[in-house]
Amino acid sequence: SATGNFDLSDPAVTSFVAMLALSTLCFVVSTITGNASQVDKIWSITPWVYTWMALDTSNPRSILMAVCATIWGIRLTWNFNRRGGYEWPPWNGEEDYRWPALRQGIIPGFTLLDRRVPWMVFNLTFISFYQNWLLWLTAAPSLVVYAAGRSTACCGESVCPNPSLKALDFVAAGLMLTFIVIESVADNQQFRFQTEKYRRKGAGEPLDGDFADGFNQSGLYAIVRKPNYASEQMIWVCFYLFSVAATGDVFNWSCLGFILLIALFQGSGWMTELITLKKYPKYAMYQKRIGLYLPFKFLWNKSFGKGKENLATP
Repeated sequence: SATGNFDLSDPAVTSFVAMLALSTLCFVVSTITGNASQVDKIWSITPWVYTWMALDTSNPRSILMAVCATIWGIRLTWNFNRRGGYEWPPWNGEEDYRWPALRQGIIPGFTLLDRRVPWMVFNLTFISFYQNWLLWLTAAPSLVVYAAGRSTACCGESVCPNPSLKALDFVAAGLMLTFIVIESVADNQQFRFQTEKYRRKGAGEPLDGDFADGFNQSGLYAIVRKPNYASEQMIWVCFYLFSVAATGDVFNWSCLGFILLIALFQGSGWMTELITLKKYPKYAMYQKRIGLYLPFKFLWNKSFGKGKENLATP
């Protein structure tokens, strides 16, 4: 188990040690290069690697989890790469725009980060170690499934001979793959929008509609402001359901992964919105019309006819 003796045959131990090593590497590299997006480069890689480290080839649930996590990881890594996230040498590449904003001390509550020592502490504790720990936790349901398959509580034997899939496993896999598709569509819509916007700017062409406003408000972005981030959170809630199917318990320690991930997205979403508001004045109207992660505002406005064109009407 994750809290048992130090046993290098235990994937909970080996994956945790790997996480600590990666955290240290990310801090050292980001400090030397000044690029704080080192964790961002492995965000879509480490969770599915941890899942494969916990793979039990005799357990179809463990195999299904590894396959689902790998599909998620390959797609998200591809998307990160096409946005310029990877370059050679590997410590280069685009830095997430939120890190410079924090480093410049322009985010309320984080103004001290424009100083060298506070920034280094923040980089060490939050960016490098906390985020890597969180990535390990999101993959932790695979550790619970691995342990459950080897628990005497499974069927009174040292290894469960037939850890068959349950209906909940198929629900979890189906929902997880559905949210991966939604996330893919949202990322593609945003990529096409930004590519076209900057093409028009570069060509000196006039900007109209959403391009004039500066931000995408069409497709899935007409339903929620961050459909890709909303899907990302739900993907790992669904991943947790595999551990529920394995243990028969609604709650186990690996639920901390998706809970803390959702909490992280609340904070990062708040910061992203602050930056966007400063850049695009009309974004405030978009906020009034469309919810950040949930579609309730969209459904309300759709039901009562308060769309983009008549939002100002009381």
